[in-house]
Amino acid sequence: MRRAAVALALLTLGGCGFTPLYAEPELGTLSRIAVSTPDDRLGYRLREQLEDALGRNPGAATTHRLEVAVDQQRRPLGRRIDDTAVRYELVVTGDWTLTPSGGGAPATGREVVTTTYAAADQPYAAIAAQQDGEERAAAELARLIRLDLMRVLAE
Repeated sequence: MRRAAVALALLTLGGCGFTPLYAEPELGTLSRIAVSTPDDRLGYRLREQLEDALGRNPGAATTHRLEVAVDQQRRPLGRRIDDTAVRYELVVTGDWTLTPSGGGAPATGREVVTTTYAAADQPYAAIAAQQDGEERAAAELARLIRLDLMRVLAE
């Protein structure tokens, strides 16, 4: 009796046009998006993260082109007695445009990510902390852009 009820529920669900968000058509499309970012350290990290998040298949023909313009701002948080920063806040804004290869109207969007990192007295530690903050911001920005793309392609 339970098997019959489950089978009936699955047939009903399939007939209503329901498609899971991670179904093969969207996922296949995501892997065929060519990514373009600025030629700097943060742009490179973002491109790396996006290609991983989208499951980029370099051998497949591209169906869309994703261009991301990145802007980053860093501001000090907190001050020591010698007027040096204790922490830094890194705000990264990614304006993206998804253009179909065969023509058509492009989709656009904007995502903003904020991360913080500690200020260090030693030069190497300060550089490592800043790069770690940029890496975390790029990973989060790639995740948010991927979610936007999945929503846009599902519509």
